[in-house]
Amino acid sequence: MSTHNTEHRSLLDSLIWFCLQKKLAVTLITVAFIAWGVMVAPFDWSLGGFVPRDLVPVDAIPDIGENQQIVFTEWMGRSPQDVEDQISYPLTVSLLGIPGVKTIRSYSMFGFSTIYVIFKEDVEFYWSRTRVLEKLNSLPAGMLPPDVKPALGPDATAMGQIFVSL
Repeated sequence: MSTHNTEHRSLLDSLIWFCLQKKLAVTLITVAFIAWGVMVAPFDWSLGGFVPRDLVPVDAIPDIGENQQIVFTEWMGRSPQDVEDQISYPLTVSLLGIPGVKTIRSYSMFGFSTIYVIFKEDVEFYWSRTRVLEKLNSLPAGMLPPDVKPALGPDATAMGQIFVSL
């Protein structure tokens, strides 16, 4: 006779009781989960041709950021309005001509300009970086103030910037 009253069992008690009483069912469920895990595992296991494989794609470090290149320009001692008028705006207009550009965002601060050139998804990262460098190196003389030299930002994605700022 069982001393365990079925009316007062919690859900966890019922689950444990089922697992103890139905060992074959628990074993079959466990084997099914292991087989399913082997079928979708993202490893190149040679299982012969008899096990269908549907690998789950894995990206160890997902790139959630946009394909962007950053252009920094320093012009010390100037107001944000001067930096905007003489550096950010002319550079932004010039960089818009690069193929594959989706949008450009610029920020002008005291003595400093930052321009984010954001490319379409299908544009390769290093190709876009090369195009921005080419455009910066071929700027017409006199477009920017004499002692101003724009520079391409670090070779990193937006996700890397988040990690660095933390």
